[in-house]
Amino acid sequence: AIAGQLADKHEKSMLIRRIKLLEIGIMLLGACAFLLQSPILLIGILFLMGTQSTLFGPVKYSLMPQALKSEELVGGNALVEFGTFIAILLGLIASVYIIGMGNAAISIAVVLTACAGYWVSRGIPPLPAAAPELKLSFNIFRQTVNIMHDAGENRTVFYSIIGISWFWFFGITYVTQLPNYVRYDLGGSEQVYVLLLAIFSIGIGAGSFLCEKLSGRMVEIGLVPIGAFGLSLFGIDLFFNQGLSAEGSALIGPVAFIAQASSLRVCFDIFMLGVSGGIYIVPLYALVQQRSKPSKCSRIIAANNVLNALFMVVASAYGLFVLSLGVSIPTLFLIMSILNAAVAIFIFHLIPEFAMRLLIWLLVHTMYRVEKTDLDKIPDEGPAILVCNHVSFVDALVLAGCIRRPLRFVMYYRIFQLPVLSFIFKTANTIPIAGAKENKEMMDSAFN
Repeated sequence: AIAGQLADKHEKSMLIRRIKLLEIGIMLLGACAFLLQSPILLIGILFLMGTQSTLFGPVKYSLMPQALKSEELVGGNALVEFGTFIAILLGLIASVYIIGMGNAAISIAVVLTACAGYWVSRGIPPLPAAAPELKLSFNIFRQTVNIMHDAGENRTVFYSIIGISWFWFFGITYVTQLPNYVRYDLGGSEQVYVLLLAIFSIGIGAGSFLCEKLSGRMVEIGLVPIGAFGLSLFGIDLFFNQGLSAEGSALIGPVAFIAQASSLRVCFDIFMLGVSGGIYIVPLYALVQQRSKPSKCSRIIAANNVLNALFMVVASAYGLFVLSLGVSIPTLFLIMSILNAAVAIFIFHLIPEFAMRLLIWLLVHTMYRVEKTDLDKIPDEGPAILVCNHVSFVDALVLAGCIRRPLRFVMYYRIFQLPVLSFIFKTANTIPIAGAKENKEMMDSAFN
């Protein structure tokens, strides 16, 4: 909650550099902890790194709407998500080799990595404070309540945050159990685990950039249901792809693992889980950034981080509880996939806009081939009227699928009442209208 306030009140590039300097200080303490081989001190450093990351998160995500054009927002989030998972992967691979060199090498590596982060941060251009008049409060409980209230002001933003938090609930279950799944269910070594993590990370990147391509450089939340469906589908398939472990007690390496008949299916499922995750998470982050009040964007992202952390802690406890009952890891993955489908249906029921945008996206990209010109003439803000020739009953949907700015359509009420389409029109806040002779009250309501 405090991190969100700081990110809204202060100029962001300065704040990032100070947070990165804090990281260098923490890593110097971390180097001492490694050299002293003190578990207690190392746990303390881990806590401080979590705190430093908490300060960094709201700044990182809230600066993007300021630094990027609206049509670049999805691509920016795609780069951030891909970069995050690649950094995790590279850090894991590097640590395997650095740990073998001794504590001195580890100490040097963590300090140099922190210094590199600060050096890169100096290239960030100045970004004005969103709410410089904000008075800081260090009452954590009260401010946590306040930022949750800020997040709840926009219903779509709040449920998008719930959707993001659920993704981390789902993801942390897989990430924490993946090493044991590789060892005990696939009979693979640590190198096989790194291989699957690499495949998952590349999948996240592929899904993130595919999301930008499919969205037409706009925040297209119609892709979110596709990502959610993919997470469940490929998680279920992973459950039915069991019995791959090599004979004998020796753990197999990547070459022997790939040589097994069904291993490619495991790799494919892990890759597609990553792709689905990228398609799912990128539009949700972009939507939160786009629809949050600029003066409160950092605090709303801080609220997102609070809920993310809560969901991840509950996910870890849930995984331990289920496994303690004797449930196998593949069965845990199956349960999570079914739960994911249920949660997705529940969220899309609460916010029908997701389903409506999916139908529009499918319509525009399957039944029609739409050529778009002069979209730049539509202003980003302020009043504007679009007058279109009436080609079909779905003109409103085609236009909504091509134009980044949300539109509201005036529509003859008999078309508005058509079965199936009426759900879409109502969700899009279409305005039904009638002639004065047919229904004077409806005509007056439409003009109001």
